[in-house]
Amino acid sequence: QVQLVESGGGLVQPGGSLRLSCAASGSIFSTYAMGWYRQAPGEQRDLVAIITSAGTNYADSVKGRFTISNDNAKNTLYLQMNSLKPEDTAVYYCSAERFPNKYWGHGTQVTVSS
Repeated sequence: QVQLVESGGGLVQPGGSLRLSCAASGSIFSTYAMGWYRQAPGEQRDLVAIITSAGTNYADSVKGRFTISNDNAKNTLYLQMNSLKPEDTAVYYCSAERFPNKYWGHGTQVTVSS
């Protein structure tokens, strides 16, 4: 069982930055695909960014603004979010996936508003 705990969400003005963190229960980054998803009210949960041993991938809506990374020594996944827009407002979830299992954190709220 993998446990994931997100932190770092909050209220930020448009154009601002936030860094989300996801603490994992153990050294899993070398064997799991790690991702960030987000879900706005009334909408489905969508992939934001993913990182594997092969590299990174981003949703078109965040390319050039968001950066996913991990720190193996700290068992922590990050999402650096710059140039935030109101449409980035959502609950952000960390995930760890290795077939056939997928684990989720409880999410952290990000609100972009003036």
